[in-house]
Amino acid sequence: MLKKIGVLTSGGDAPGMNAAIRAVVRVAGKNGIHVVGILDGYKGLLEGQFIDLNKPSVSDTLDRGGTILGSARLPEFKDEKVQLAAIEQLNKAGIEALVVIGGDGSYRGALALTQHGINCIGLPGTIDNDIAATDFTIGFDTALNTAVEAVDKLRDTSSSHHRCSVVEVMGNHCGDLALWTAISCGAEIVITPETGYDEVETIERLRQLDSKRHAIVVISEKICDVESLARKISLNTGFSGRATVLGHVQRGGSPTPSDRVLASRMAEKAVDCLIHDIGGQCICIRENKIVNLPIEQALDTPKKSRKELYKLFNELV
Repeated sequence: MLKKIGVLTSGGDAPGMNAAIRAVVRVAGKNGIHVVGILDGYKGLLEGQFIDLNKPSVSDTLDRGGTILGSARLPEFKDEKVQLAAIEQLNKAGIEALVVIGGDGSYRGALALTQHGINCIGLPGTIDNDIAATDFTIGFDTALNTAVEAVDKLRDTSSSHHRCSVVEVMGNHCGDLALWTAISCGAEIVITPETGYDEVETIERLRQLDSKRHAIVVISEKICDVESLARKISLNTGFSGRATVLGHVQRGGSPTPSDRVLASRMAEKAVDCLIHDIGGQCICIRENKIVNLPIEQALDTPKKSRKELYKLFNELV
């Protein structure tokens, strides 16, 4: 019978990670399983930075952003020697299985540990919504709400000064955050890895909108220099271009109710899998059902198609 499991958060933090940690601790506790928190992700695992978690220690964490366990990136975890050293730490602490909350890199670490005999379950904790196997990731809804609130405020000042606001949102090569934000805010243009970027076309489209009081361009990170684009908008259109990079503010803040519920549902499923001696799986939400899939399948799942949403956006402009 399973007696002790660990939980860690890895990679970029995401609102709702604490809700997942809390649910792991409470669901496991109800099943007589002790939970150990691993500080600073795989780095803390390798260094044996463990703390005991119980019901009181996770109280009042449901509404907190970030992660109470901390997070760090450890590229060296790809090395089998490093993985074996981490397993030695788990064995010394009597930790029999692990819940890993993070993105696809975290999933690969969880898969490697499972292949070495430590059952691991991955939970999709990332604001980018870039894990194709699940409809939504923990933290995406909160980041979306943060972005929408910012763009709504920018629209107020933009319309007062005949401005075009170029707003860069996060996404890490996935356009979901930009696309959802653009639809939610009634943006005039959305630029993502899926749409591609044509500077000449963007400027021309804005010229055609000169009669409007304002314009909003939402763009995914890592596509272009938004400050440069804003200057070119000022020089080549009737708008005064202004760039805003929302940056890491999108990762912060109290998780939305949707993210709290999603994290809790996924964590419950993760503990259930471990109780039934299932490892090497990740938890997904598909058509509002919580399911588990092999990590290999999740990593190999083709990128989500958003054709219908892009079509909707274009019809609404």
